[in-house]
Amino acid sequence: MSEQQLLLLLVGLPPTPSSLRVRVWRRLRSIGAVALKRSAYLLPDTPERYEDFQWLAQEVQRDGGEATLIRVATIENMSAGDVVRLFHEPRDRDYRQLAARHRKLLHKLDRKTIAARTQEEIARLAKDHQRIRDIDFFDAPAGAEVRRLEEAIAMRTRRPEHAAPEPRPILDLSRMRGRRWVTRPRPHVDRLASAWLIKRFIDPEAVFVFAPPAAFPADAIPFDAPGVELSHRGEDCTFETLVKQARLRDRRLVHLAEVVHEADLRDGKYPHEEARGIDVAIRALLAAASDDHQVLAQGMTLLEGLYATISKKR
Repeated sequence: MSEQQLLLLLVGLPPTPSSLRVRVWRRLRSIGAVALKRSAYLLPDTPERYEDFQWLAQEVQRDGGEATLIRVATIENMSAGDVVRLFHEPRDRDYRQLAARHRKLLHKLDRKTIAARTQEEIARLAKDHQRIRDIDFFDAPAGAEVRRLEEAIAMRTRRPEHAAPEPRPILDLSRMRGRRWVTRPRPHVDRLASAWLIKRFIDPEAVFVFAPPAAFPADAIPFDAPGVELSHRGEDCTFETLVKQARLRDRRLVHLAEVVHEADLRDGKYPHEEARGIDVAIRALLAAASDDHQVLAQGMTLLEGLYATISKKR
């Protein structure tokens, strides 16, 4: 963090009325301020956050309290990383609670009919997610899980384009050589496993590209994204779709597909013990590396090792 990047609000509240203390606490929480010490709160130094603290300081002073707003460059005995972690902790808690609600909805989803109340719950989850993101100033790590679950719910609830879709063609493997394949950035378990499957069994010369869906290259084969052919289908994750579409008859892949399904969707359909481990391992890769291609390379090694382990077991 560079100089002059933090705002410090020092607050002194009178013992009465107690309602002022409650109001101030709620307001601090709603604007994303974090406690440095008792009665000392931090926000990033931006015009919007400065205004938030100004309004709160005026409210405190108007009701008989004391408030002092200060710009600070550094905090003694705290590194920039320490400060960022201070902001991460409450947002990670918020995200974990929200992720639990997403998983509960994902588990309950009726795969055949999406009720109106389901759409209402999805809308509430999206609103609550946006509220947290608005005060997530330093991209808390637990937010990635919520985004992944949102994508899984979106794919599950996507309405089919046709009431009676035509049978989907089987991939012609002879044509899938030396192609570019594209998926969304920050690949998690389903995208990494699908890329490994493509490289290992479908297109050994595959080159992978990461881009937002709106910017997918026209010459690349898209996978694991809403609205594309090679993605979630019914109850299947993208890895399962690829295995079936390509008619891969390897029993080890069937087991691996179940592990990927559980790690990606967590719906309890395939309670394999490896699912939790691979999920944690890939989260660690994403946390350690900002380069998606580096994550891809390390993830492929992880998947190859898991495949080999299944091979030995079976």
